[in-house]
Amino acid sequence: MKAITYRAFGAARDVLQVEDLESPTPGPGEVLVDVAFSGVNPSDVKARAGARPGVTKPPYPVIVPHSDGSGVISAVGDGVPEGRIGERVWIWNGQWQRPFGTAAEQIALRSEQAVRLPDSVSLETGAVLGIPGLTACHTVFSGDDIAGQTVLVQGGAGTVGYLAVQLVKWGGARVIATAGSGSLNRVRSAGADIALDYTTPDLAEQILDANNGQPVHRIVEVEFGRNAETDAAVITENGRINAYGSAKATTPPLPFYPLMFKSVTLEMVLIYLQPPEIRNQTIAQLTCALKEGALDCPIQSVYDLSNTAAAHEEVEAGGRTGAVLIRTGS
Repeated sequence: MKAITYRAFGAARDVLQVEDLESPTPGPGEVLVDVAFSGVNPSDVKARAGARPGVTKPPYPVIVPHSDGSGVISAVGDGVPEGRIGERVWIWNGQWQRPFGTAAEQIALRSEQAVRLPDSVSLETGAVLGIPGLTACHTVFSGDDIAGQTVLVQGGAGTVGYLAVQLVKWGGARVIATAGSGSLNRVRSAGADIALDYTTPDLAEQILDANNGQPVHRIVEVEFGRNAETDAAVITENGRINAYGSAKATTPPLPFYPLMFKSVTLEMVLIYLQPPEIRNQTIAQLTCALKEGALDCPIQSVYDLSNTAAAHEEVEAGGRTGAVLIRTGS
């Protein structure tokens, strides 16, 4: 089978290559997926570039990148029902703590990591669900019921934030979303009741004004370090902040007492490490939203397997309005 590989950290065009590898065989409890699309996420390009703290060399001699993908099950290992053959699926954690991910024509992995895709949902959308979809769903619904509440989505124009805005509306809550000035209409189109420019100096006051002077119940946070003071000012007592990123301030000071004296719950979300019972619940919620047509997952670009380096470069450039995919099948 053809696959994208790398053996050293570096620039995409320097280290990524197309290689012929032996097709995998599903072991006990595993399925073999003929991959149709592989999703390229910021975590994938950071891993290839060697940008993860404390990691100085690749953890495996040969790596096939990317954790997200979609395709069709073509074979099963012992203990997996043969009825799964032919099933359209989406993949999570394809290259998490293992060498071979979804940037290949086939992947063998545990049966539960290949989730049945609703008939109404495209394989392209399936390749967006592993990291962006599960992250958005968990940050929106982890904790208490959001129905009737007000949720602030910081960075609502990003891939995760855009999905989160839609999921908040589907969950029956009011949405205030922040974005850059050029992306405010984008978050409104996702369903935001109020869209605010996150660069404005009085953002906290604007958020409270937009909620009739009342603090918000929950915050879905893409840049915790940069926004911690604002979040502490606008969150309600016993509120919740679910943070999935802090790239612009990786070791931020924490406004501990402003948060403590509101008894705020702060959850750091790393979707790769969800316990099975929580992951299953998140998958069930995400599947329900998909079946009910509540989610639009924009695709910005689709590259051929041989042009994976360009896909990595597009993700690294930032400013995307949709997912970047690799077409791995014929």
